[in-house]
Amino acid sequence: MADLESVVEVMRGPVVESRHRVHVAVVDADGTLRAFCGDPDWVTFWRSAAKPIQAIPIVDDGAMDRFGITPRELALACGSHSGTAAHIKVAESFLEKIGVTAESLACGPHLPYDEDARRDLAEQGLEPVRLHNNCSGKHAGMMAVARARGWEPEGYERVEHPVQARLLTEVARWTQMPAEAIGLGVDGCGVVCFALPLRQMALAYAGLAAAARRGEPGPAAVVAAMAAHPEMVAGEGRICTELARLTEGRVFAKTGAEGVYCVGVPGAELGIAIKVEDGNVRAVAPAVSGVLRELDLISEDDFGALHAYVFQEIANTRGEVTGQLRPSIRLQAVEAQTGAPDALDAA
Repeated sequence: MADLESVVEVMRGPVVESRHRVHVAVVDADGTLRAFCGDPDWVTFWRSAAKPIQAIPIVDDGAMDRFGITPRELALACGSHSGTAAHIKVAESFLEKIGVTAESLACGPHLPYDEDARRDLAEQGLEPVRLHNNCSGKHAGMMAVARARGWEPEGYERVEHPVQARLLTEVARWTQMPAEAIGLGVDGCGVVCFALPLRQMALAYAGLAAAARRGEPGPAAVVAAMAAHPEMVAGEGRICTELARLTEGRVFAKTGAEGVYCVGVPGAELGIAIKVEDGNVRAVAPAVSGVLRELDLISEDDFGALHAYVFQEIANTRGEVTGQLRPSIRLQAVEAQTGAPDALDAA
């Protein structure tokens, strides 16, 4: 495959000061690569972009019904929340239903992503707690699965725990990879994370989109929860939440650390996986927006509404705008095996 380069450029005045290289795989629910740039088989850790897949057993293994878990709480399990009071309240409710305390969470505390929440903690002289961890919803979901399956929740984060074996099976199912071929590591929140090619990440999101449209219980509940409660998937001023609102659920999207981002498109049954090669988070929102516009999955008006994310301003210490980020995304369509001229025409 030709290496069609896509980048996010960092401008200082009229000069390109830096470039963040971007890899993209666009895959349909049949597993066909529809478009790409860079290396669609780039192997990296899925990080938090795996959360919608990891949340499916909450539904399919009976935890949602048994404990009365709400769609809002399910969305939090899919999300990387900003640590606001609203997020903490939902996380507390989730834990109470499954009969565990915040001290049971294996994730460590960190400052909230939300600026107001950070300020509130500082003004009250308080330190962040484990509930502020952006992954606390995911961890609650893992303990819910353990409770539903009759497993002791203690140690749920460790690779040898049956919860992690269950989640590895789920990841293998949706990525269509043998479990033993998936690389394992420890995520920033302390649980197992998965290394695999971008193409397989995109396949998982395409499959999730297709299964949700078919009404399969787990996928349908996860996608519906993310669409109905985008503020639980991320938070105000963050691209995951804004995309869901802007598209009114036409796409579901999830960020991961180190420049990973995945998008599912139920209407077209497509999955998209993006990796900013150097892992710089500042390039993620411009890259994602540029890819979606290139695929015509968001309109020019939508693209304009995302202007603050796409063309992020760079300011100096005096608050003066000195430059901006801008995406330069060029996807190469992959011809169908039948010789159809452009696979993207059907998207």
